Amino acid sequence: MTGVRVRDVMTKEVVYLPAGTPLDEAARAMRDADIGDVVVTDGPGLFGLVTDRDIVVRAIAEGRDVRQTTLGSVATREIVMIEQNSTVTDAANLMRERAVRRILVCDIDRQLVGIVSLGDLALRLDPAPALSDIAEA
Repeated sequence: MTGVRVRDVMTKEVVYLPAGTPLDEAARAMRDADIGDVVVTDGPGLFGLVTDRDIVVRAIAEGRDVRQTTLGSVATREIVMIEQNSTVTDAANLMRERAVRRILVCDIDRQLVGIVSLGDLALRLDPAPALSDIAEA
């Protein structure tokens, strides 16, 4: 699998939402796009990343009102990126080193072109079909 590139397994449709977006609106956007994350922006720049798990752990579990709490208040600000021509093995190693489940994917000019998740990698790296089937579902 060392020859498989991140660009071959990444999700190319990235959903961007402003940092001031309420969590309930973000959750609906995730549901409608059938994704588990959104890239949070601050004007033209990247602010961070929010996953469905972030909403649950950092807001709902804390009793915060999802209509009043914004993406900016729960976003992971430390953005981990990988170049799209890197191998999926490189991506897996980076996820392990940084203890993250998703990495933003950029082109050679550091422009965002996608997101690669642990599930995306499981579909390519896991030799056991059971785990791949679960990740695909």
